[in-house]
Amino acid sequence: MPADRSLPIGVFDSGVGGLTVVRGLMERLPLENIVYFGDTARVPYGIKSVATIGQFTGQITDFLMARGVKMLIVACNTMAAVAGDVVRKQAGEVPVLDVIEAGAQAAVAGSRGRAIGVIGTPTTINSNAYARRMHALDPGVRVYSQACPLFVPLVEEGWLDHPVTRMTALEYLKPVLAEQVDSLVLGCTHYPLLKPLLMDVAGREVRLVDSATTVAEQAAQTLARLNLANPGEQHATVQYCVTDIPLRFQTIGERFLGRSLGQIERVVW
Repeated sequence: MPADRSLPIGVFDSGVGGLTVVRGLMERLPLENIVYFGDTARVPYGIKSVATIGQFTGQITDFLMARGVKMLIVACNTMAAVAGDVVRKQAGEVPVLDVIEAGAQAAVAGSRGRAIGVIGTPTTINSNAYARRMHALDPGVRVYSQACPLFVPLVEEGWLDHPVTRMTALEYLKPVLAEQVDSLVLGCTHYPLLKPLLMDVAGREVRLVDSATTVAEQAAQTLARLNLANPGEQHATVQYCVTDIPLRFQTIGERFLGRSLGQIERVVW
């Protein structure tokens, strides 16, 4: 384990969505330094083969390990679903957390009726990663999954409470809510921005499980258990690394983060 507890936490995603995880970490662990990597030049990952996703994920893992991180967080559901083993193999003794594991644990632990809905991108849903993990935790749980491919572009457009987004949510959630689920896992890092709308559509009796906040809580527990939490009182730093800086990245990123991004480093492979 790294001896220097001031070393940063490495967070990575295929694009901008993982900034919701960074936001969760900043709120839960304000003393922790963070390095965020978004592979904006090669997004979206959802349409790529498993082999290609594995290759890209390994490349990003190596980059963050070279930055001397003390923990890795896979903020991309697609990466976590199909390439989590790649990260853990290359990370060695550095602890690795991911949004699927955190979301699955939180969903099972808090489900009253053991009926859980999962919404995500088609690749994440087709991987069945959430259902497999939840069934491993509780074989009796019933999982109902629904792909929501239009949510990501709607969120990036900023249509967080637009009539079109509400109508889309009503259609997507209809078959899941018909199963009387008591919990709904937001299986994509874009979806937390839709929480108010989804809560309204699903009803107050359905608990929303936000993987961004659950993985931040898991990170806090892991750092405490391994004695890796930063004891310093200085203002934490956040570095942003991307493989391309599209014109809208700053705007979209600040919407996800809820604050200014500051300087962004472009990484050229």
